[in-house]
Amino acid sequence: MKKNNFCLFISVLALLTSCKETSVVPDGNPPDAEVNEWILDNMKTWYFWNDKLPASPDFAQTPQNFFSSILYRYDASLRPDGDRFSWLQESADELKASLSGETTSTGLEFRLLRYASNGNELYGIVTYVIKGSPAEKAGFKRGDFFTQVNGQQLTLSNYYALLYTGKETKAIRLGQLNASNQVVDSETSRSIASQVLQSDPVYFDTVFVNGSKKVGYLVYHQFVPGPNNSSVKTYDQALEKVFASFKTKGINELIIDFRYNRGGYVSSATQLASMIAKGVSSTDVFYYKEYNKIVTPSLEKQYGKSFFFESFLTKSQNVGGNLNRVIFLTSTSTASASELVINGLKPFMPVVIIGGKTTGKNVGSITISDDSKRIKWGIQPIVSRSANSLRSSEYTAGFEPNVAKTEGSVLYPYGDPRDPLLGEALYQIYGTRVARRGVDEEPVPPTGPDVHSSIDRQAAGGNMFFDFPYPKK
Repeated sequence: MKKNNFCLFISVLALLTSCKETSVVPDGNPPDAEVNEWILDNMKTWYFWNDKLPASPDFAQTPQNFFSSILYRYDASLRPDGDRFSWLQESADELKASLSGETTSTGLEFRLLRYASNGNELYGIVTYVIKGSPAEKAGFKRGDFFTQVNGQQLTLSNYYALLYTGKETKAIRLGQLNASNQVVDSETSRSIASQVLQSDPVYFDTVFVNGSKKVGYLVYHQFVPGPNNSSVKTYDQALEKVFASFKTKGINELIIDFRYNRGGYVSSATQLASMIAKGVSSTDVFYYKEYNKIVTPSLEKQYGKSFFFESFLTKSQNVGGNLNRVIFLTSTSTASASELVINGLKPFMPVVIIGGKTTGKNVGSITISDDSKRIKWGIQPIVSRSANSLRSSEYTAGFEPNVAKTEGSVLYPYGDPRDPLLGEALYQIYGTRVARRGVDEEPVPPTGPDVHSSIDRQAAGGNMFFDFPYPKK
């Protein structure tokens, strides 16, 4: 059996001497030259497309511009295999915290839409609130409309500043539907302030029973083993408890709600997939991973050939033996580790996708920081590409749903069969509609297109993160 217990984050001090190439900084000592040299040195070693890095980059740029300038950027025509997901963050500590679900936030997650009658003005819909957050304590819930912040109508030009900048308490004006089903201001305003929050990704679960059908339903928001800076895998353990309950209750159908899941740690993806897959053992491959030509021989020397694949785990909570299929609820925000699970399960059982086309991310990243703390920045570069046990990795354009659905602009609580995605999944299982009326049949506000989703700002950003140290010298 191969390794699983590796260090969580990467230190530049342990870089492979045989791999590292020292960049030459031009004379004149640009202010950010040391940071940019550090960025380039690490990218030369770990970046999946390190053979595409420019020969003579401009070290005089700011770190953000420098990093952007050296990426092998995706272009649909010129570079369809290019990078859409690497990023740089000014604080490595904040980067690490956010990847573990810790953020400074009000706890309000939402979508912003244009009014149909005014292309500049916007309104918001609450998709969910972080448990225990100021937003939850103030009474916000999934499906709430809002129109103003601090007395100002949300618009295309001001929404970012109103919602994301400033530490002051924000007064959020709730919206309501009028007689014409248009979203208008209500009389209610709720005040919330940002604070440091740890988000529990195991958000909601229940079991539906209809005759002989027992359906487990899980809403999972991010692949995170446990809270930031904790050695206890609290959230992985919570997943185990959910599936142990599913197994005890004898579920024979399973729905996993990934519509807001942007990805996360592959260790948690392996945990989840191992509790779902049908007829697997620890000798079955969950996924393969490929690295660049520089680090591949070093990784193989250090860890052996088994480093380049991950097997399923033997889990007592596995429910796959009772399942004929697994249904995933998805959206355009479904990415990375979520897609890894979907792709990894396909060779072992029927997989049904209901919702929207997924992001299309078959690559993974690591976190690179400087242990000496001399350089405060953190890098999250793409370092590998994944494939399932059949070596299939052809989902860079995203997984197309078997049944296309959107959740609409009238949202129902998790577990409510009127939700169009969940309602469709239950229909596929039962053969009859459970809810008397669904969102597709409800009066809905006339609206323009979605403009913004707070989910897509999350640090996971459509990434999956690998947990291993640099190879030893």
